[in-house]
Amino acid sequence: MKAFVNSVRAFAREEDGVALTEYLILLALLVGGVIGAVTLAGQNLSTVWNGWATWFTTNLTAP
Repeated sequence: MKAFVNSVRAFAREEDGVALTEYLILLALLVGGVIGAVTLAGQNLSTVWNGWATWFTTNLTAP
């Protein structure tokens, strides 16, 4: 157990560990932004698609 704690402390002192943490935080923010954008665009796209479908159904009926 003591060896594990020492290895974690050594990892925390290294600059690579700090850089990795910063990159992981940045990646999490980017993924959150993409998920939010896709969710918002998906809802708006559904509304627009249904509007076009209604317009085509009412205005372009087959003879």
